[in-house]
Amino acid sequence: MIQLNVNGNLQQLDVAPDTPLLWALRDTLQLTGTKYGCGEALCGACTVLVDGSPMRSCSVPVSAVAGRKVTTIEAVDKQRIGKVVQAAWRKLDVVQCGYCQSGQIMSAVALLSQNRKPSDTDIDNAMSGNLCRCATYVRIRAAIHEAAKALV
Repeated sequence: MIQLNVNGNLQQLDVAPDTPLLWALRDTLQLTGTKYGCGEALCGACTVLVDGSPMRSCSVPVSAVAGRKVTTIEAVDKQRIGKVVQAAWRKLDVVQCGYCQSGQIMSAVALLSQNRKPSDTDIDNAMSGNLCRCATYVRIRAAIHEAAKALV
């Protein structure tokens, strides 16, 4: 049994220690907002926050995050930054197909948790591991700036 704090709830998971966190979240806990993209930690669709830092859940064994705080897209709106980021996403109509957006939002939340006034370069660096096949990068950057303004 592996114990995780997922979205503020202690969870006992009966999974193999090498099970990727992504599959523990999706298959065991039924938290399907975190998406499978590439399985190689290259696209960012599976991004969750572990102790507040973005992490690619497809490549992290669940044993590596045992006892740590995991936040998924399902709970990001329970914190002010998450609410503000999601509101900016809606206001600027960021989403096109939407598949990558949970990972994008999680990375944006992590950025704004550390830097309330990010420059374009800060945003590009923080978001560089998140791919969007629809190429909504300009809207993503604008939404992060919009959220930053709302947080000041």
